[in-house]
Amino acid sequence: MIIHGPHENLFYDKDLGPIMLSDWYHDEYFDIVEKVVGLPPSPPPFSDNNLINGKMSYDCSLIPAGGPACTPNAGISKFSFTSGKVHRLRLINSGAEGLQRFTIDGHNMTVVANDFVPVVPYTTNVVTLGIGQRTDVLVKATMPPNSAVFMRANITQKCSTANQPNAVAAIYYENADNTKTPTSKATVFDDTKCGNVRSLRCPYFPPFTADDPQDDLTKTKPLFPFPALQNAAVTQNIDITLGPNATGHTVWFMNNESFRGNYDHPVFLLAAVGNTSYPYDPQWNVYNFNNNASVRLIVNNKVGALHPMHLHGHNFFVLAEGTGTWDGTITNYPFTNRRDVQMVQPNGYLVVQYDTDNPGVWPFHCHIAWHVSGGLYVNLMEHPDAIQQKSVPQVVAQTCRDWSDYTGHFVVDQIDSGL
Repeated sequence: MIIHGPHENLFYDKDLGPIMLSDWYHDEYFDIVEKVVGLPPSPPPFSDNNLINGKMSYDCSLIPAGGPACTPNAGISKFSFTSGKVHRLRLINSGAEGLQRFTIDGHNMTVVANDFVPVVPYTTNVVTLGIGQRTDVLVKATMPPNSAVFMRANITQKCSTANQPNAVAAIYYENADNTKTPTSKATVFDDTKCGNVRSLRCPYFPPFTADDPQDDLTKTKPLFPFPALQNAAVTQNIDITLGPNATGHTVWFMNNESFRGNYDHPVFLLAAVGNTSYPYDPQWNVYNFNNNASVRLIVNNKVGALHPMHLHGHNFFVLAEGTGTWDGTITNYPFTNRRDVQMVQPNGYLVVQYDTDNPGVWPFHCHIAWHVSGGLYVNLMEHPDAIQQKSVPQVVAQTCRDWSDYTGHFVVDQIDSGL
């Protein structure tokens, strides 16, 4: 489903629609989670394939003896370009773990939006997408009408785990022979950073030229600038660590607490009836910011693993990200980038800020499936008095009653954090 904004002043001729980039696992999700968060601890799984809009051929020689049936040369997705026309691509990393680098052989892309937030257009030849991130790009078809090229999605081997990391899809111009496989050459880019890419030609800080092939945070500015406050009303530091819990299971911690939800006691519904303190349930990881007008989160990742951090209910200002410790410098202040998913690099930091203009209890968590299953999640509560004034829709209230009736008769097999 595509939702069109009311004031989108973009010129393009063709909309290719959503393009889903996704790692793929032959094992069932439930089985993977049981291994990752279970006993004895298992290392993170390697994805078996990488897909563009659900398709990619697979090397069947990788299937172990006695493994599942495999169809070689299953086929790839195909797209159409018209020479001289501008095409819109709506990129989505819909996978479970893999950090994707998206390119189109022989073409530059103009980035126009991140996570549905319009940005000042800039040109790049690679787009980085962590799990859950979305980027809209415009691509002008600059080749002759008989051309055929690959678009590519590459799971970075530095930051992710994949057995077959490279996916392709074919782009055929209007007079191309779509029965033949493209022979175009792949774009070269810097894959040394577990985050957005700096230019190979200009690997340091600005100034940049218009055609620098990179998508670094320093190049991203919102089209409609809402300045972030220099100092938030409240600042919360959050340290990410990994280790065994009291039962020996390997879990993720945020400020030394690993999230585990209680399906029978949703925090929002508790807050809606005035219960906003949970001293006997620290594992719910609730941070009550009361009526503060803005919140700054300084996330320090103490582990050598990437985390695409997602906040529900808000677009946040991305003030800074990098490796090591934040030095207080804000990127592109006062008109910083806004989005709702931003990566914190291994052994790095992420600084985001948001205005508390949407009363509720909002999850802030890693988008990697086994990380959030392992407890990398906090609840951020804002304006609890206003929450009590909200009306819970009848269908939600009835669902909760039905759930309560079900769990009164059956034990729910909750194998992970509950997310």
